[in-house]
Amino acid sequence: METRRVLLVDAFAAEPLTGNAAGVVPDAEGLSDDQMAAVAAELGASETAFLTDGDGAAGDGDNSAGDGAADDRLRYFSPTTEVDLCGHATIATYGALFAEGAIDGGERTVRTNVGDITVAVDDDDGTVWMRQQAPSVEVVDVDLGRVADALGVDPAALRDVGADLPVAVASTGLPFLVVPVNFLERLGEADPDDAAVEALAEEFDAAGVYAFTFDALDADSTLHGRAFVPSLGVSEDPVTGTASGAVGGYLRRVDAFDGDEPDELRFEQGHFVDRPGHVRVRVEAEGVRVGGRAMVALDGEIRIPDDEDDEIIEA
Repeated sequence: METRRVLLVDAFAAEPLTGNAAGVVPDAEGLSDDQMAAVAAELGASETAFLTDGDGAAGDGDNSAGDGAADDRLRYFSPTTEVDLCGHATIATYGALFAEGAIDGGERTVRTNVGDITVAVDDDDGTVWMRQQAPSVEVVDVDLGRVADALGVDPAALRDVGADLPVAVASTGLPFLVVPVNFLERLGEADPDDAAVEALAEEFDAAGVYAFTFDALDADSTLHGRAFVPSLGVSEDPVTGTASGAVGGYLRRVDAFDGDEPDELRFEQGHFVDRPGHVRVRVEAEGVRVGGRAMVALDGEIRIPDDEDDEIIEA
């Protein structure tokens, strides 16, 4: 029975035990899909990233997309399923590697299930920037009363938001149903029905629901967000990189700033689950870049059973 090094790393965090915790396996060479799934379930983080060389596949069923060479290959597993892309686990992986001197600053090409992405680490403060795909945004026609019921908020919370900003499905690799809310107090009162949220997201082919308000806690924050992703076994994800990139694209698509969009957006999230964090978002012509820092909270080893047929009896 072999052991592998595992980390728990807090992404988009200024200090440990804040932000969004991700599992990281810095050397996943040779692990099967089942072994990676078991490790992710054991660690219990919303997602765990498994890192291998870019030239090889991580696991049995490699379905990565991308042409040419990549520096690394990342796969992501929630406690219940494989996830095609995860922002905070990517930030966590490269923030941790940079902090221990395993990689230098600069850009790297990373192969994921949705294609090759560019990750860059700032030499000065260790901020990790992840370039996501060009955003796609589709405004949808949905009953706001149903959305309010799913989120557990008063329907009035979804009215009179900015210039009546619409509900939309936005994606930079992983789609989210984006829902504007008028006030932070209303967003904080959200008590979502996981089954209803999952059904709502499934109807629009989204991974989850991201609700936000411009009524933020910090004066220098663009918005305050909450992400609900029960389809991945995560009732509420504290701080979400992929959703933040999608929402950055959404804000540009709906002209939320009346043409005077800041060069960099700052999203705050996680405060209502005692995991405060902040995401930096830059919407550029080539795509969306999401940035943040990462703090290692735990560094240890895990024992991994041999990859053999289990003894579960199927009826």
